[in-house]
Amino acid sequence: MKDVNSNALADAHRWKHLARWHGEGFFVLKTEDTADVPVRLFLTQTLLESAEDILYRQIVNATRFPGVKMVVITPDVHYGYGVPVGCVLITDYESGAVAMGPVGYDIGCGMMSAKSEVPVEAATPEKRLQFNRAVMQRIEMGAGGKSQRLRDLSENEFNNLVRGGAEYYVAQYGATFDRSRAERHRIPVDDDWEVPVGGKGKPERGRQQLGSLGGGNHFIELQREVNSGELFVQVHTGSRGFGHGLATNYFESARVERHEIKDIDLGYFTADSKHYRDYLNAVAAGGNYAILNRLIIFEQVAEVFRETFNADLELIYEISHNLVQKEWHPEIGDVWVHRKGATRAFPAGYPLLRGTMWESTGHPILIPGSNKDFSYILRPLPGAVKSGFSVNHGAGRRMSRSQAARTLSQRKIDDEYAEAGILVNTDGHVPIDESAQCYKSSEEVVKAVLDAGLAEIQHQLWPVSSLKGTEEGPRWRKKKPRQSSRTSSEHF
Repeated sequence: MKDVNSNALADAHRWKHLARWHGEGFFVLKTEDTADVPVRLFLTQTLLESAEDILYRQIVNATRFPGVKMVVITPDVHYGYGVPVGCVLITDYESGAVAMGPVGYDIGCGMMSAKSEVPVEAATPEKRLQFNRAVMQRIEMGAGGKSQRLRDLSENEFNNLVRGGAEYYVAQYGATFDRSRAERHRIPVDDDWEVPVGGKGKPERGRQQLGSLGGGNHFIELQREVNSGELFVQVHTGSRGFGHGLATNYFESARVERHEIKDIDLGYFTADSKHYRDYLNAVAAGGNYAILNRLIIFEQVAEVFRETFNADLELIYEISHNLVQKEWHPEIGDVWVHRKGATRAFPAGYPLLRGTMWESTGHPILIPGSNKDFSYILRPLPGAVKSGFSVNHGAGRRMSRSQAARTLSQRKIDDEYAEAGILVNTDGHVPIDESAQCYKSSEEVVKAVLDAGLAEIQHQLWPVSSLKGTEEGPRWRKKKPRQSSRTSSEHF
């Protein structure tokens, strides 16, 4: 991979002017720096104009990996690890790179959505407080949160779970969810692969965290469906300390193996690499952990919902982002698809949906907004082929955490949420770096998806109550402020 730095970029000062509207819902970016690699920007004109200029360097980074076939930028794009968050990197399956920055630190992070027949009128202020309080008693939040459901796992049992995924969990523990509603039941892990315990990352800390939410932009949200007025629930979380630890250790391995890589976030492996299969196994294990984490949280939230509203939650879908997986593209063939802050969008008839309940319809896509904005459930359309069968995974940040802390008024934000009738946690105190002002308009972001014909709206959802981890209070460990977002997988 050629090193990219600011001095080496010929078109950094005019890249937005070089983006040409294709006419099918995206811009084509072809510059001296991107060479012959197709780069497609699925942005509205407004989103392009407001995009951070520093993104160009990261877009160029994505084009420089060995065997890259296409780079797709989704409408929630913002600055990330080596490549942008909101980036899809497609590389050749046989000779291309398996890249680490385009997966990130929170391997398998993703979404879960469920629905009910309970009208929003049942979510009185008292019921919303009861729901939030009971969820917080069952599910620990924040960076230091531990498992309430699976305590004291042995090393052997933990290995069974991260290898066997939802299949093993259901067989061993029973479950109240329908695992056919999960995007993947289990991602295969080679028998001879071992979790790289210890090291800089210490992935073994994840043994105590299955069924906990985490911090950053992870959330549990009670929502109303805009048209029906019925209550829905969405959850966003990932692989916790396990995935972060795996990623950290393999980033270090890539740095040692490829001395020419100056930026650790641009680490990668190719088929001839010593760590190629090991890293793919780590992604699979981290993905299995994240899937289980969401499904275990769903079970606990469903228990609370039943106690609060005397009704059941029905799982709609569970879906991952932050993965690299083998897929097929009709214009390219077999490929590695890396989705960093992007989610897959397979329409009806896509080969990997054969034999599933989504074969004739396409699977649901879960796209959250901020906790004072709309969230969406979409259905992929055949036009998703243009974006490598991918769309955005959320609204995308427009303000950094440090900027939010410097410029936003805590009291004003708390008052705005109270006036909107959105209860955050139990005290109405909104994490300021996760407030709505920090995020792009979800309507504008989803408009880019609709205009490009990638998907259509099934449900539009508005928050009723929101649960977010903080670093305060008896359930969370206090930590010194981090100097770099790279140190925490839970911020993206």
